[in-house]
Amino acid sequence: MALTNVDSADRSIAKTNAWLAGVAEGFGADDRRFAYRMMRAWLHVPRDRLTVPVAAHFAAQLPELLRGVFYDGWNPSRVPVKYGPDEYVARFPREAAVHDSDVAKAAAVVTAVVRMHVSGGVVDEVPGLLPADLRGLLEPGP
Repeated sequence: MALTNVDSADRSIAKTNAWLAGVAEGFGADDRRFAYRMMRAWLHVPRDRLTVPVAAHFAAQLPELLRGVFYDGWNPSRVPVKYGPDEYVARFPREAAVHDSDVAKAAAVVTAVVRMHVSGGVVDEVPGLLPADLRGLLEPGP
């Protein structure tokens, strides 16, 4: 179904909807607004820990619409910002408007969805550049 009659925009919308559906499904819900908040927080919070080249390489793998979300509010002259798991757990719920207790599940669900849509090496590159204690928050649990 053409929403914009611009092929590349319609493909990006369709891909983004598939990603958001996967996130919503991971929570046993069909709330795309909730899924969007989780995806946005997942993209923003670790993004600021990355160097500019790594952030750009990762963003290039995203659908255009999510690439815009990724870059929204980003200041490449101020990265990477150093922070640990406590700061991540404080920042993620602020971005996603969820409770602190939802952070681990949200991060794992979104990581799993991103892995389904992006080549493994690129997804592994992001957590791989983070400290082990922070990396553990982004990896899907058992």
